[in-house]
Amino acid sequence: MWTYEKPDNLVQWWEESVKKFRSNTLFWVRNDSGTLDPITYGQINERIDNARSGLARAGIRQGDFVGIIANNRPEWAVLSYATYGCNACFVPMYEKERTRTWKYIIKDSQIKVLIVSSQEIYDKVKGFLKEIPTLEKIYIIDTDNDADNSLKALETSGAENPVAAIVPNPDDIAVLIYTSGTTGDPKGVLLSHGNLTYTSRGGYKIYPELNESHVGLSILPWAHSYALSGELNNWIQFGGSLGFMRDVTTLAEDLQLVRPTYLVCVPRLFNKIYDGIMARMEEAGGLKKMLFNAARKTARKKRALDERKQSSPITNLKFAVLDKLVFSKIRAGFGGRLTGALTASAVMNREIGEFFYDVGAPAFDCYGSSETSPAVAMNCRNAYRLGSVGKVLDGQKVVIDKSVVEDGADDGEIIVYGPNVMKGYHNKPEATREVMTADGGFRTGDRGRFDQDGFLYMTGRIKEQYKLENGKYVFPSSMEEDIKLLPNVANVMIYGDGKPYNICLVHPDFAVLGKYAAKNNISSDPESLMNSKDITDMIEKEIVEFLKKTYGGYEIPKKFFFLANDFTLENGMMTQTMKLKRRIAIKEFQDLIDAAYAKTGTHLQS
Repeated sequence: MWTYEKPDNLVQWWEESVKKFRSNTLFWVRNDSGTLDPITYGQINERIDNARSGLARAGIRQGDFVGIIANNRPEWAVLSYATYGCNACFVPMYEKERTRTWKYIIKDSQIKVLIVSSQEIYDKVKGFLKEIPTLEKIYIIDTDNDADNSLKALETSGAENPVAAIVPNPDDIAVLIYTSGTTGDPKGVLLSHGNLTYTSRGGYKIYPELNESHVGLSILPWAHSYALSGELNNWIQFGGSLGFMRDVTTLAEDLQLVRPTYLVCVPRLFNKIYDGIMARMEEAGGLKKMLFNAARKTARKKRALDERKQSSPITNLKFAVLDKLVFSKIRAGFGGRLTGALTASAVMNREIGEFFYDVGAPAFDCYGSSETSPAVAMNCRNAYRLGSVGKVLDGQKVVIDKSVVEDGADDGEIIVYGPNVMKGYHNKPEATREVMTADGGFRTGDRGRFDQDGFLYMTGRIKEQYKLENGKYVFPSSMEEDIKLLPNVANVMIYGDGKPYNICLVHPDFAVLGKYAAKNNISSDPESLMNSKDITDMIEKEIVEFLKKTYGGYEIPKKFFFLANDFTLENGMMTQTMKLKRRIAIKEFQDLIDAAYAKTGTHLQS
């Protein structure tokens, strides 16, 4: 049994914060005129009280399950904390999800009350009331009427019949989060109040610079444990405020509107911004590019001096001038106030990490999984090593098990022990036993190693690694992340399990290629680009030459296939944190994969 620091439950977690920060803004919400309206901790607290009482009136009791299908919004936070106050379990689901996945989750978790964001989603799920015996009521957040099934009606009934909050024990289940199923069917991860409060507190302890003046832009879904612990619960504990990204396509505008001081995001955001900056510098040329290159060179020199605990007045002066002329413009693209970011899901490319560190917007890599609530290791301003995922948080122990990897390897499977480890998979005792050690450790399925200073490095994923026909191991996700750094590539999948060589399925970045086509007076429509051997040869050569810098010859793909359609959330081949659902993608392109090892051509298209 772990000893949890108090508050060890999310009900008292919230109560302590609202006492301290009642008048502070918790959420910034865009209005119809395009400006932001503030919602205070006190206003949210009133809604939590009403929603909790409303859920109790609707029959929610200790141990019941309350589901939500909604993107991040104030009501998501209200309903989650209202559910915790009933000592019930909150089950979040994504709006961009297949109906059959919603049905599976609602049935598997035995949700009693479901809240959905819109009439459109309600129309897709209302039939579940007859098909799933445990589902008793569905409420709609956005509706023009005051019908009995509106969230407004639920909160009104609660205001008329107040019910006091129940304070859960730290081992009581707070949330049931379903994994995205990159290698199999979704599994419900049972996370306790102690799991979640420990994780948010442990992360905050190494980020003392965060305080009630900090503003975040909510980009990643709270339905994933990373954003739930790292952002929502974390921001609440120090009294900060959050705005909302409306959609990926509006991110640039939302950054300018909210002007965040800190971000919780994934490396892909920085990768795309980096690619855009590099492309603009190439197009601009002349003095602008010269100043940009000078700023980068000076920043690298200053960083090298800093690492040796040295300083040069001339370098510092030169950097200050170039920072104002060049890097301040890049920071302005983030809204002008960004001082740092926390990134997870994949390790930041070292060159890109160094670049944003030099710009003054460092991205600190961290590591974890849904089953570890999620934080295991984190970089921070006072303990930062590019290329690593940081040091293990206090209170946890990580063991590297070399017995499950090839002989002679300097890495092994990461096993995590600590108060962040899940209570198990819902309704799946056998699956739980498969990942838990006899002494309470969680087998992550990830490969890693420590350096001499205790920084953890990710080296692959055991469940996704495979052997080529020659017996050599390949870690496809590492190669894929690197290939996606190339401007002409939007997405990619590497395959070669048990085969004589790897192949590469590429979805080009048609927006970037369109600019190339215009400059070279060739047709820029995607179909023409896909059918141009000159274009596909160019991308293939870029990938091969790029990989030669880091990877062995046996790892470099021998054949390339160019895909007209991307791997997306909508077609079920990407998770909400932009990881490839490999099993589903392989199944989708099985015919193409089979053809790769039967044909001699290298530019087959789909």
